[in-house]
Amino acid sequence: MFRMAKHLMRSLTNTSDDAVDVSESDGVRSLHLGSVTIQSAMRISDPFALELTYTRGIMCFLLFNHQIKNMVSIGLGGGSITKYVHAYCPEIISTVIELNPKIIQVARSQFYVPENDERLEVIEGDGLVYLAEHEDQAEVLLIDAFDSNGIPPNFCSQNFFDQCANTLVSDGIFVINLWGSDKKFDVYLQRIEQTFNGKVLTLPTGRPGNIAVFGFKRKSANLRMTSLRERAKTLEKTHKIEFVAFVDKLEELNPRFF
Repeated sequence: MFRMAKHLMRSLTNTSDDAVDVSESDGVRSLHLGSVTIQSAMRISDPFALELTYTRGIMCFLLFNHQIKNMVSIGLGGGSITKYVHAYCPEIISTVIELNPKIIQVARSQFYVPENDERLEVIEGDGLVYLAEHEDQAEVLLIDAFDSNGIPPNFCSQNFFDQCANTLVSDGIFVINLWGSDKKFDVYLQRIEQTFNGKVLTLPTGRPGNIAVFGFKRKSANLRMTSLRERAKTLEKTHKIEFVAFVDKLEELNPRFF
């Protein structure tokens, strides 16, 4: 639920919740789940780049830990972040849990998501079950689970956020993509803040657009503003991501945190 496609490659004849459709417009291929709302986008001429601003914002987890070795993602979509991490973060081993087999098929056939290898495992399964069975394991946990109706109710309860914290290692980083205009956004944010004892940052990436929310099991030295700015400058040497601008926005919108 990010922006509207100009036209669809095919009509949305199946309007059920599990419909998976693809469109193209102005050199950008987009994924839709049961509606014309764009869930994921890829520039065909540069398929491993991060086309949507919110995906680049989510990659700010690289600012907060210099030595990330593993990442768990719940929700594949078009695989933008999965592809990017696989292509440009070779030190990170990624596990992605996706409930809908149609999404996995389309992500690989239309959006260039790689096959499983020693650094990537896409698992067809229930993310809630996976989290419950894998406590104290993820250094980064990304939740980007939308369907045609928005974020599923089971992925925004207090119990869910608590489970996410349990899945993280002691200095793990939680990241979730939320929709800024969601009428329950403040409720979700309060729950995340409760789970992570207030150690939470918000990063809006559009108007009203997506908001990346970061939660920390413990506040590390890498979250000092001076360290973040230096880290951002270093990352921009190897990533086409506006990390410095994101750090500026984090400082502006989260003054109490810094």
